[in-house]
Amino acid sequence: MDAIFAQAMKETAALRKTSVPWKADEPHPQSYYTYGRNTSSWTPRVPSSSGAPADVGARQSDDATITSIALFTWNIDFMLPFAEARMKPALAHLNELTNSLPTSTAVVIFLQECTSSDLSTIANTPWIQERFNITDLDHSAWATGHYGTTTLIDARLSISSAFRVHYAATRMDRDAFFVDIAVIGKKIRLCNTHLESMALDPPFRIPQMRLIAGYMHDTRLNAAITAGDFNAIQPFDRTLHVDNNNNLKDAFLELGGKEDTEEAYTWGQQAVTALRERFGCSRMDKVYFCGGVKVLKLERFGADVLVDGEAEAKTILGLGFEKAWVTDHLGVRAEFEVSNWVEKGQL
Repeated sequence: MDAIFAQAMKETAALRKTSVPWKADEPHPQSYYTYGRNTSSWTPRVPSSSGAPADVGARQSDDATITSIALFTWNIDFMLPFAEARMKPALAHLNELTNSLPTSTAVVIFLQECTSSDLSTIANTPWIQERFNITDLDHSAWATGHYGTTTLIDARLSISSAFRVHYAATRMDRDAFFVDIAVIGKKIRLCNTHLESMALDPPFRIPQMRLIAGYMHDTRLNAAITAGDFNAIQPFDRTLHVDNNNNLKDAFLELGGKEDTEEAYTWGQQAVTALRERFGCSRMDKVYFCGGVKVLKLERFGADVLVDGEAEAKTILGLGFEKAWVTDHLGVRAEFEVSNWVEKGQL
């Protein structure tokens, strides 16, 4: 696995873009895409500043009955081979988890470590075409052509803004992607991010989360939620949500979760055995929030989802895994009720 990691970093550096249209630490607007049944294709849409749906048609439905958000976040390891054979079962698992939710719950899916191949797989998946708008069809919004984040947004939701902020403090081409939605007339900002990996000095996760918190506390919002692979592996990561005046709530802790328990861990159980024995398990994947939303539940998902294909499974097992898992991370699902109040000082 050390050789695979080294090769992945080499490829990422080789695919790093030397000319980009954005400035680091500043918002760069981004379109999103709606699938047209008549055209059988994805059409770019510009978010509406009024918050109204940009595409009024058969796919749009009255979102007045939506009162809660189910947020799913999952890192699908980009370093392993067989991207399509791993992403397809991952998406099938997400479909199983989301298609039985009540109509009053809107679904949003955050994915990290996606490759260009993954974006094609996502875009060609029928249930996603039917139920979601997506934010990326290619890697044009990423700092590298190798991997990045993408977001799937319930097609019933109004999108008033979408923008990506590329971190100035990053060695690994990381960014934060924001989308503003409306639920019961409330403006809610969602942020999908993959914070800096590893225990390097200086620790860039600190300025990265400080930047995110600044956008979450925008006074024009009613609430904000950020989630993703936070790579929380050092002592300071435990209080990152409150340090530096970030003033955010950790959904896991708010629901009574305890650090250093089996229920907390999202990475390690499905890692290469040698890495688990070396580093143990950790709560890398988290959900933070502020403002007028109440976290109702938080649970992990994605355990024992396996790659498609016998040959593919044999190769992955040969890398040192106990099972041919699609990724080394468990996903996290957080459900929020949208409230008519905003706590004083939260935004």
